[in-house]
Amino acid sequence: MIDFLMDAYPWVKSLHVISVIAWMAGLFYLPRLFVYHVEKVGSGNETDQLFQTMEVKLFRLIMNPSMIATWVFGLLLIATPGVVDWSAIWPWTKAAAVLGMTWFHHWLGRRRKEFIDGTSQHTGRQFRLMNEVPTLLMVVIVISVIARPF
Repeated sequence: MIDFLMDAYPWVKSLHVISVIAWMAGLFYLPRLFVYHVEKVGSGNETDQLFQTMEVKLFRLIMNPSMIATWVFGLLLIATPGVVDWSAIWPWTKAAAVLGMTWFHHWLGRRRKEFIDGTSQHTGRQFRLMNEVPTLLMVVIVISVIARPF
């Protein structure tokens, strides 16, 4: 298994990066859809149904699979000998940020269900502020992995 992981490393890393890009695109876009949904659409009309369809498809068909793929390929990278030095701080800061990103993903999923149920209480401003969360986490992840200042 170790030989396989070492041989597959460039492919696994490539698939991990592709998955992360797709996941991040959804994490950036879904809160923006929520902003427009709250501020411009309202509920119980044809446009509300259109937005719900877009939000559901983005979440289920792009975000969920790409999050799962990100985790799978990331765990395979962790299992590859010599990739991670667990005595350094950077893997731990990255891990914390990835857990934060996963929490945010699920937070968005709960908000999406509130739109479906007609119980959404968040404002456009709140969604705009929350839209900064993945950006901050991405900065921590990229700096942790590339610059490794810790």
